[in-house]
Amino acid sequence: MCGIALVVSGIRIDLTSISCEEFSPTDKVEQCVFTTDDMNAALRRRGPDSLGSRGVFLELKTQASVNDRDLLSSNVGDEEKDDQKFCIKFCSEVHDCRLSANGENGFPIRKSYAEMLFTSAVLQLRGVIPVMQPLADASGNILIYNGEIYGGLQISSDSNDAEILMQTLGNCCCCYSHRDMSTCDGKPIPELLSSLKGPWAIIYWQNTSRTLWFGRDAFGRRSLLVHWPTSEDSRLLLSSISPKPSFDSEDERRLSSLNYWEEFPCGVYSMSIYASKVDACLVGDVQKHEWTNSMLKELIGWERKFVEPKNEEFHSSNFLIPAGQYDMLLDFAAGFVQSSVLTPAHMVLAALRQSVARRTTEFTIFQAVVDAYRQGEPVPVAVLFSGGLDSMILAALLHQCLDPRYAIDLLNVSFAGQSAPDRITARVGVKVLKRVAPLRSWRLVEIDANLSNLIAEMKHVRSLISPAKTYMDLNIGIALWLAAGGDGWLYEATNSNGDEVYHSIRYKSEARILLVGSGADEQCAGYGRHRTKYRSSSWLGLHEEMKLDMQRIWKRNLGRDDRCIADNGKEARFPFLDEDVIRVLLDFPLWEIANLDQPSGTGDKKILREVARLLGLHEAATLPKRAIQFGSRIAQESNRKNFGSNRAANQASAGSVDINKS
Repeated sequence: MCGIALVVSGIRIDLTSISCEEFSPTDKVEQCVFTTDDMNAALRRRGPDSLGSRGVFLELKTQASVNDRDLLSSNVGDEEKDDQKFCIKFCSEVHDCRLSANGENGFPIRKSYAEMLFTSAVLQLRGVIPVMQPLADASGNILIYNGEIYGGLQISSDSNDAEILMQTLGNCCCCYSHRDMSTCDGKPIPELLSSLKGPWAIIYWQNTSRTLWFGRDAFGRRSLLVHWPTSEDSRLLLSSISPKPSFDSEDERRLSSLNYWEEFPCGVYSMSIYASKVDACLVGDVQKHEWTNSMLKELIGWERKFVEPKNEEFHSSNFLIPAGQYDMLLDFAAGFVQSSVLTPAHMVLAALRQSVARRTTEFTIFQAVVDAYRQGEPVPVAVLFSGGLDSMILAALLHQCLDPRYAIDLLNVSFAGQSAPDRITARVGVKVLKRVAPLRSWRLVEIDANLSNLIAEMKHVRSLISPAKTYMDLNIGIALWLAAGGDGWLYEATNSNGDEVYHSIRYKSEARILLVGSGADEQCAGYGRHRTKYRSSSWLGLHEEMKLDMQRIWKRNLGRDDRCIADNGKEARFPFLDEDVIRVLLDFPLWEIANLDQPSGTGDKKILREVARLLGLHEAATLPKRAIQFGSRIAQESNRKNFGSNRAANQASAGSVDINKS
């Protein structure tokens, strides 16, 4: 998928039923600058296979005015049903809806009306038949969906998950009150969405109940932004992207978009639309619904049973795996685990391998994707590649899962040529991969950039990372955006009289699926702040810091990263954030995951280092953690450009400085 957007106008939004703490204050500096054309342009530049819109026009009219020309009408609420009705018109194009509002096309003007415009850009990655969104059924329900379903619904390998989800939603409860789900006829929508495994953002109009459903998976692995109505802009907007506003002046553009968007919190929300007797207008009552899946609630709570070790436990070489606890992974592990004794690292390896398979091979890759590659060898999947621990594990597991006829692109970005740390480790890493898997075609794609030559690109990425707004966000965003673009040079070695000769060939990766290592550091104590917290607060402090990281990853990282990668027509997939991987990592004692008494490159992400050794990646198993902004050297270049020197940047805590205020 590529992106979704919804614009709701003419409805008074009632937010009193949801917690104000979940959303930022509404005292924003903004102007009404985002048009539907802006949003369509932002989605279109992602290079989707299709871009479609569908409108719903809602009109409030008295019972006496309802006549045979009404396309569809229904009662709303017990207290309103005697004298108020909705008249609903479905439009395939925005233009049709606006003509209707002006009294054309045989649809009369009324005093109170509203419009909902659903837009979806589809990057076809699953199924065998092209699918266009928005999806609509005979009951008038409409779905726009951005995600991948890996469990919770029965989906055959060659089916399209959006179509199956649409059919299932159509059988869900459609009662008018969604407060008491125990009274629902059929499965409640929150129960269905709670059961889904995989990343998703969804907007669904349930016609019979006059309810708009919207939300984001429990970890926020797909971007969803929201603009709640304000005095400056009375519309409700939901969007995968933060489009560029229609202004000529850069100062006006910067000011107008300041604090306009918020990251939408993870969860399922509904907005039931009813008629207000007081002022004869349409009102949308927004409700938040709790997750109903018990395992999912445990993962969100991110509580670990074993946090503080007793002395004998800490020095034990192996944690005993309870019998039957990991039946789901034993078959997967049997294919590559040679030892008769399964350790936590074996089970994490099995969970990760299954996660990579789900994201790359368990479902049919849309054939047109493979056929579209212009290079000699098809490359459906690429890896964001630094040569470090996480990306080496992903590359090795992708090799185990992917058909051997496919090459694998390893995308590496540098702002310091061949001297950047990530470039050095990437070149070493590809040699290791060729040793481990000599028959696979590995393609190291070296993407070189100079910050001083990226003025226009930096402005564009600033719109992509919004509402994130620090220099650290911008540095990470531009590095991800360039890497995902895949436009660089192939680094290859050939033998000449027994000596290796390296040469570069211009190359652009056409892979639409990009594996990214997000979530590994948060779950396995890979950040420097984890070591700091451990030193000051021991095991309990470390656990709480890791828990905080996991519970805010949707806001700090994933939405921003998804937008920057998707802008290139690529879909980011996060194997370390698979539900089963999170569960397995949480089930093991914290001291099996990390031992921060040991030095960097040994005790941090201890369990992943053991996984790397099981895969034969011994060099990667000892590499210290390096974030992309430091490994690519963009942070260093940014500090010099914006603060004069690294020293001045450090004194100003440059990473946390707001771009708009500097």
